[in-house]
Amino acid sequence: MSERFDCDNCKESLYGRKYIQAEDNPYCIPCYDSLFANTCDECKELIGHDSRELFYEDRHYHEHCFRCFRCDRSLADEPFTSQDDALLCNDCYCNEFSSKCVACDKTVMPGTRKLEYAGSTWHESCFICNSCQQPIGSKSFIPDKDDHYCVPCYENKFAPRCTRCKQALAKGGVTYRDEPWHKECFVCTSCKVQLAGQHFTSRDDSPYCLKCFGNLYAKKCEACKKPITGFGGGKYISFEDRQWHQPCFTCSRCSVSLVGAGFFPEQDEILCRNCNSNL
Repeated sequence: MSERFDCDNCKESLYGRKYIQAEDNPYCIPCYDSLFANTCDECKELIGHDSRELFYEDRHYHEHCFRCFRCDRSLADEPFTSQDDALLCNDCYCNEFSSKCVACDKTVMPGTRKLEYAGSTWHESCFICNSCQQPIGSKSFIPDKDDHYCVPCYENKFAPRCTRCKQALAKGGVTYRDEPWHKECFVCTSCKVQLAGQHFTSRDDSPYCLKCFGNLYAKKCEACKKPITGFGGGKYISFEDRQWHQPCFTCSRCSVSLVGAGFFPEQDEILCRNCNSNL
């Protein structure tokens, strides 16, 4: 008597019948389909062992059921996408959901590189500088009404020019006598130190730091021989053709302060009352 060879589920003999081995056990075709076959997410019927099965995001489909929700086109060998659980071919998805490039008026296909700005969309290759016509890509740009410029072109076309070096002044800088300057170009006429952010003065429309202006043009204190600039609230005394810093205006003999007091000139000296009385 021959050994039995039965379906592991229904126990019917498999001699002379097709069967499928699953989990180390043999099954007749009907039992195999009922036990192991997946259910098609579209038609809700079993996907038989002899059917081509497609799988997408935990869902199973017969090949003929895997179709575009809009145009019923087969997606078995086509690119597709999913929108709210509905499968769509690329053409239907683009017509319904994709943006159009404002430059070429063609659809921006899913997965292609694009740029979005101010509610509009461009193909990356269509977003170009209005001046040099080169793609801007991921580089910085500056909008001007409906046009867009790469930074170098914008600076060359619109940015003010530095009064000293004549190069474009893109941002920052200082204004002197209604003229724009780079901070690094706005320097003392004499020593060339940068003047941005510090006190300065001018002579004949040329800017000077306070130190250079004092050394070059300010009158000198009769006592200490240092410049009298009057900047920063400094007070000074003037008598005839001579000037003194206020702290330097003292008696030539006893050094008492003469500010607000009477004094007596004696040749190159100035004297207080007491010293003048002792002459």
